[in-house]
Amino acid sequence: MTLVIRNAEAEDLNDLTELMYEYIVGFYQKPRPATEKIHNLIQTLLKKQDGIQFVALQDGKLVGFATLFFTFSTMKADKYTVMNDLFVVEPYRDTDVETQLFLECQRYTQENEFVYMSWITATDNKRAQRFFDKMGGIQGNWVNYSII
Repeated sequence: MTLVIRNAEAEDLNDLTELMYEYIVGFYQKPRPATEKIHNLIQTLLKKQDGIQFVALQDGKLVGFATLFFTFSTMKADKYTVMNDLFVVEPYRDTDVETQLFLECQRYTQENEFVYMSWITATDNKRAQRFFDKMGGIQGNWVNYSII
């Protein structure tokens, strides 16, 4: 079995779109965004200016993706990455696929001189929290809010 972790490419558009719907609608049970919005997001990330997307292929089949967005920290007076998404389909969770996607995000962050990588996960996603603890993640002191 061959695992490949690489940058998303234009040829991944349709398969990546379907995987993102599995993540958004299937896993998080959120409303399905319009296809053109998903395509616009992927195409924006392909430019690697505001962020980047990585994909995991197991034996040539797309089975996971991770998304990093680029932003700045006033506290550090420097740029950092936000791992907005890390998703792999069953049965690849808790396998090397998930680990290698995470490590690719971490490698990219370090090699491109971002000061750190941050991420959040749902409070009830205990499996993900165990994974992030295992990967050396440290829970922060900040409380996250959002507004619509």
